[in-house]
Amino acid sequence: MKNTNQNLGTGTWTYRSLLNNPDISVDFDSLEFARANLTIVTHTDGSLTGTIGDNSGPVTDHWQLALTGSIQYGSPAALWFQGKGKGTDGTPWVYDYLCYIVPHIPNGINQMPALVGNVTRAVAHGTGSPAGVTASFYAVLQPETNK
Repeated sequence: MKNTNQNLGTGTWTYRSLLNNPDISVDFDSLEFARANLTIVTHTDGSLTGTIGDNSGPVTDHWQLALTGSIQYGSPAALWFQGKGKGTDGTPWVYDYLCYIVPHIPNGINQMPALVGNVTRAVAHGTGSPAGVTASFYAVLQPETNK
């Protein structure tokens, strides 16, 4: 991906999020919040559109959210977006995302473009899924869009 102001952040990213639990003894696998494909398109007016979702498992586990938001240019550039859609149980899902585009690190070996940030569940859905739950996430640009 060629990072110009016209397409900074644009691409398909492999997304993973983890619950924010400060207890170092908690098993890493139990921290998983979500994994998905994240597709972002940034526009010349500073707006952002895209999707996030997981269609890898059984159909009953599929979910996808439509994204709208904006990019703020700087060092590092920031992306803010909201995802809205239906969850695996058919209830409305709304999540807020804020992330930063990780700048190229000198002396990095095989460094891939990456996003790091937080996601917050904006609206409760289902039993045991309250609003306000926050997780940290990272996303790595998938190779086919890394041109």
